[in-house]
Amino acid sequence: MKKHLFLVPLLAGALSGCISFGSKPPASLLTLHSSVELPVGETQQSSVAATITVSVPSVPQELSASRIPVHSGGTAIAYVKDAQWVERPNQLFQRVLSDTITSRTGRLVLSSRQSQLDPGAYLMGELRRFGIDADSGEAVVTYDAALIRGKETVLEKRRFEARAPAAPIDARSSGTALNIAANQVAAQVADWIGR
Repeated sequence: MKKHLFLVPLLAGALSGCISFGSKPPASLLTLHSSVELPVGETQQSSVAATITVSVPSVPQELSASRIPVHSGGTAIAYVKDAQWVERPNQLFQRVLSDTITSRTGRLVLSSRQSQLDPGAYLMGELRRFGIDADSGEAVVTYDAALIRGKETVLEKRRFEARAPAAPIDARSSGTALNIAANQVAAQVADWIGR
């Protein structure tokens, strides 16, 4: 019996080297930060400010993961080594959009659940590109926006794009460049929406 008890730790140690629950995580994860800061403690009311609901943008398959795509030669796609978002990029971008719209327009940005009470305007869209163009050495953010202004049934559409230098193509430079380009696109969208 003692002989078998001695073998249990040895077998457990041997098996631990064989079992893997995924690839080794990167040293750090990337996120987006809005270039505007919303004041803490400030109250907004839908009776005073116009409201808008900002939906999470849809994305093509290459952006449905938490990695940064690199386009080269028009048709080839790879991913930046050791670069991984903390969340899917469309969720991060939606938060940057929401903060920027609040800051630049004074509108009260609602979540989908809150919008059931007072939907106001409705912004939806597709995040078409959110990665690196290896041929130009730039981060590219392209957002196709669709806006319904309040109770109107007219749908407005517009494409927004921003680029920022991303050299060398590594996790740190790519994350920084995409953050810059995302904030530029968010500012363009906010100015288009207006007050």
